[in-house]
Amino acid sequence: MIQQTKLSNGIRVVTCEMPHAQSATFGIWAAVGGRHEPARLTGISHFIEHMLFKGTRRRTARQIGQEVEAVGGYLNATTTHDHTVYYGAAPADHFDKLSGVLCDMVLEPRFAAADIRRERAVIAEEIQMYQDEPSELVQELLWEDIWPGHALGRPLTGSLESIEAIQRDAMLEYRAAHYHGGNTVVSAAGRIRHEDVVARVERLLGALPKGRRSRVAAAPAIPAKPRIRVVERETQQVHVAFALPCCDLHSEDRYATALLNVLLAGNVSSRLFQELREKRGLCYNVSSNVSQYEDAGVINFYVGLDAKNLERAMTLLARELRRLREVPVGAAELKRAKEYAIGSSRMSLERTGAQNSRIGYSALFYGGVRDAEESHARIRATTAADLQRVARAALRMNRVTMTIVGAVPERAPVRRWLVG
Repeated sequence: MIQQTKLSNGIRVVTCEMPHAQSATFGIWAAVGGRHEPARLTGISHFIEHMLFKGTRRRTARQIGQEVEAVGGYLNATTTHDHTVYYGAAPADHFDKLSGVLCDMVLEPRFAAADIRRERAVIAEEIQMYQDEPSELVQELLWEDIWPGHALGRPLTGSLESIEAIQRDAMLEYRAAHYHGGNTVVSAAGRIRHEDVVARVERLLGALPKGRRSRVAAAPAIPAKPRIRVVERETQQVHVAFALPCCDLHSEDRYATALLNVLLAGNVSSRLFQELREKRGLCYNVSSNVSQYEDAGVINFYVGLDAKNLERAMTLLARELRRLREVPVGAAELKRAKEYAIGSSRMSLERTGAQNSRIGYSALFYGGVRDAEESHARIRATTAADLQRVARAALRMNRVTMTIVGAVPERAPVRRWLVG
């Protein structure tokens, strides 16, 4: 059973009671991320995420980890372009300990000067690790190319220069501006009771100021023309990432877009995986996923392969996109895609972590939580005509943003792949 309560300081508490679960997952969601950052503070959301694990007035960094791990639990956090979430799981009997540690981290972090200096060095290593890994670098550069000059296009980790420039006062000011009740959702799933969670959050986070939801600059429209960047690197493989604009997370077309992703490269029976890897052996890894925000969305693709296979693989890939635009998906293939999407969703929702993620994200961006079976019904109701209509709007290589990293053949006919 899913319930939601709004506290007097604006925090929304959403829970999913799973009486038969042995564990509980707890999350604190803040509606702030990379796209809220001014250019001079690029990476500050991620930096603050790191700092919240470095100690509070009550606990040292070691105690934060030890208290939860001592009962078999774990803590983690993620920063994205539009939100930051701190979460953890533990046996249900230790929910009070888990929630107490996470709330303490969010409410009273120390931001000690020595910790900031050490973590600045750690993040610098993280940045350099991503830059040394072509499969990571190509994705980072792709985002920069999709939204040049906009916060959505800047790396979440920041740059070596921006991280070096961020000081303690800026962190405290940024945290005060965005970490408040109006920007916060607290989620819990597992063997918990809604009223108990509400009472606990009210006691632990009631001192969080009320505030208003953080606002961001609108995402610029993605130009309706191809943009390509080639970064020469001496690598064993060529790494190709490209994106095509699609609907935002509020669009009714999001169900058809999710099914298109399944059909393209969302699993091992997908068209691109079968055509490029299984049938022809042109690559080891080909994948696709959908990234959606409140005002923008893209379907993005990745393929890593030997340079000699680049032209053939990209020609075949473009052909599959064109086929989805021009030929309606057959009934059997569409049924398989729907059953995969619904079945994988149902299986994931047996886990407290997946339920916690679903209800927390939904409450943060939709204001409430739609019943999972209602979403599954929307997937089942999606027709082949819906898929073809969305494919015709989205899957056009002449609107692609593409980034290639590696030893690319000089005469690679990149422009030939960008038809239609």
